[in-house]
Amino acid sequence: MKTDLSPTGRALRALELLQAQPGITAAQLGAQLGVTERAAHRYVAILREAGIPVESTRGPYGGYRVGRGIRLPPLVFSAAEALGLVMAVLDGSHAAADADDPVGAALGKIIRALPENVGRPAATMRGHASAAPDRRAVRPGTETTSALVAAVAAQQRVRIGYRSESGRQWAENVDPWAVVVRHGRWYLLCHSHRAAAVRAYRIDRIRSVDAGDEQFRSPDDVDYVDLLEQHLGAGREFETTVVFDVPRDEASRYVGPLMGRLEPIDDGERCVLTGSTSNPSMYAGEWLAAIPIPFHVVGGPELRDAVTDVAERMTRALSTGSVPESDAFSRVLAGRLSRQRGRSS
Repeated sequence: MKTDLSPTGRALRALELLQAQPGITAAQLGAQLGVTERAAHRYVAILREAGIPVESTRGPYGGYRVGRGIRLPPLVFSAAEALGLVMAVLDGSHAAADADDPVGAALGKIIRALPENVGRPAATMRGHASAAPDRRAVRPGTETTSALVAAVAAQQRVRIGYRSESGRQWAENVDPWAVVVRHGRWYLLCHSHRAAAVRAYRIDRIRSVDAGDEQFRSPDDVDYVDLLEQHLGAGREFETTVVFDVPRDEASRYVGPLMGRLEPIDDGERCVLTGSTSNPSMYAGEWLAAIPIPFHVVGGPELRDAVTDVAERMTRALSTGSVPESDAFSRVLAGRLSRQRGRSS
């Protein structure tokens, strides 16, 4: 593979490869640098002369790796990498343009460490690009998240304190399987010993994490993102059962994982949604009310009451009544009528 890197650029690239792929062979290193195996040996020698402890192991499983005690060189980014980093950070953390924000402060340090020709466009983008915050995104505390990730890595049982959306609080022992980020929200996917079942908990609602002494083994060959999708609608206080008068594939266009699990019934002509919620009013007024297909709430007294409340409120909105008359109302109405006439002329 041909490259246009200078000798210095190839040496730095060689260091990146050694750090990213411990045990890389000279042949592999040369192939990724676009040089011969002999030249790859020379670049390793250059790194050693610069004081970087590159170790080598002979044999069929040997190769190069960077030893301990390395003093890292300055950050080396291309302009495209630097701009991509800024765009990704702004997309994931909209406050990153603020120097007082922890993520913004870290991003500023990275930009200042870059060479002028690379850092200037990155700083310009950071200073002048605006990001609209995702109202549903919630970032949990770094200490809580770090403690959970450490428990996942160590396969260590923890005791968590949790506060649900409705305000109910409890503590329980869980085996933390994975931390999953989904649409701006962070979830702990775990085995709950209280429920004796898989649960997905919002990390921003976890009030405490206490490490225990017991170890566990998480399931092998599991797609944790898919498993999270399956369990997002389970485990909340109020059960919900809704039947849709259309096949499952059609209903799935409007039903998200948070609402529960869809399954076909009546030889596939209809489907049933089984789930749970901590907020029946939101489930009825925001989720079910937005679905433009026929459905029947057949389970969950709290959800049935919430649907009744929504229906009564909509009915009252259609009832005849006096129109408020005020100078302000008249001006707003006259302005709207004027704009409508202007668009139609």
